[in-house]
Amino acid sequence: MSTILTVAIPEITRHPSDIPAWPRTDRRYPPAMEALAERLSHLDAQAEGAIRVVQFYDTLMRRRVDLPALARASAVLAECVAGLRLHGTGRAIRMAPDGRNASTPPAPASTTMPITLDEEEIGTVWLERPGPPVPLDELLLDRLAIAAAAAAEKYGPARTTMADPALVELAISTDSDDAATARALRLLGFAADLPIHVLAVRSQLPLDQIAGRLCPTRPVKAAPLADAGVILATTIDPARLPSGVRAGIGATDSPSRSWQQARAALRFTTARQPVIHYDDLGALTLLTEIPPDTARHNTDVTAIARMADNPEDLETLDAYCATGSLRQAADLLHLHHSSVARRIEQLAKTLRIDLTEPTGLTRARLALTTWRLLNN
Repeated sequence: MSTILTVAIPEITRHPSDIPAWPRTDRRYPPAMEALAERLSHLDAQAEGAIRVVQFYDTLMRRRVDLPALARASAVLAECVAGLRLHGTGRAIRMAPDGRNASTPPAPASTTMPITLDEEEIGTVWLERPGPPVPLDELLLDRLAIAAAAAAEKYGPARTTMADPALVELAISTDSDDAATARALRLLGFAADLPIHVLAVRSQLPLDQIAGRLCPTRPVKAAPLADAGVILATTIDPARLPSGVRAGIGATDSPSRSWQQARAALRFTTARQPVIHYDDLGALTLLTEIPPDTARHNTDVTAIARMADNPEDLETLDAYCATGSLRQAADLLHLHHSSVARRIEQLAKTLRIDLTEPTGLTRARLALTTWRLLNN
């Protein structure tokens, strides 16, 4: 005969409220249970807060907000001043909890986190909390650093023409290595596989207007430096430069060499020839290597310097040197050729150079160009 196995099924509790209460007389849980319950409550709150922080920054990244917006949102979320800085720019973005730029002096950061891009540190984010850090500060800064790296690489730089001068200077500096130059160009919004044209510019017009007209549909960045404005662009159309702008254009080699070439070409520009490509100067670039004191004390250059007090004489000599012809110079000056002939005859006596001979004309051209280089 087979044996039937029977198992007693315990009563199933239908709802947590049906669980019998802990037997107690003072209506309180034991201290150990209360401590455990409180700890679990805190852990649950932290877990929910962490999820909200991650979702918050994921939303910001999907919306492709810029760096100031990231700092502003972080300050509101953390309820204290939030800041970020990209290395090489020298500029810190500090936002207060009210969503405005922080007007208070920078306070010591209670928590900091590096911004990394391609395994390299490119900046720092921090919180200026008056008291000790709170549990979610580290997670908040970690997500802010990730979002800041993404914004710096992809979104922020391409929206404006003007760029931070320190970052542009890092891209064109001869002291920067290839990695630093590539990182600076990437932060400015330029793709690694595109050539970069560098221009040195002098003008009374706003630099962003000049850059926008020069390259209206492709990436372009501009920044003022000590002696000239610099424009970086992937393509350029010099014919689009506004009237009155003087510009030197470097070759598309490395940005640092191109900048040096552009500055040299800018020194050769004149009102008659306001835009000059470095490659078009040829052997004339050798004049930039002459020590200034040597050039200044040359007899021909000294004579040009004395003559420069009279703008009319200088203009006449410039037109004659540019054309090598009395009639063509007269056309440029809108004068009769006989008037120009009399001026050139007088200038020849002042300079003690026979301007009708090829050698004399060459001397005058070199002296005039060298004098300009000393004054540009």
